[in-house]
Amino acid sequence: MKSLSFLFAGLVLAFGLSDFALADERPDHFEGEKAANLEDALAHLSTYNARLESILAKDELGPEDTAEIHELTYTLENALAKIKSEVEGLEETLEAVHVASERYEVETVRSQGRKYLDHSAKLAK
Repeated sequence: MKSLSFLFAGLVLAFGLSDFALADERPDHFEGEKAANLEDALAHLSTYNARLESILAKDELGPEDTAEIHELTYTLENALAKIKSEVEGLEETLEAVHVASERYEVETVRSQGRKYLDHSAKLAK
């Protein structure tokens, strides 16, 4: 009978630990707004940061506040991911300008430099 009790306790412990391990996983239950381009991403960042700031300005946060924050973070994460990918592209363009300037490749400097300036101006606003 003791061995049956130990077996039962072991099963309860094993199932309990597996449920605990699953609790650490983060299900994706919201997608948030996607940003098609840098302009969209910057607009989402501005809008959703303002919403986050408004909620955080409250003296007390209730469950509905944290639920709203939870939902809007998906859009903020999407915006930041888009901005990151766009900035990585900018870095590549600027590197092309840099290398072309070392080699005195005037047309590449001009075309890639213009591309860099046009794209980076969106971040400088």
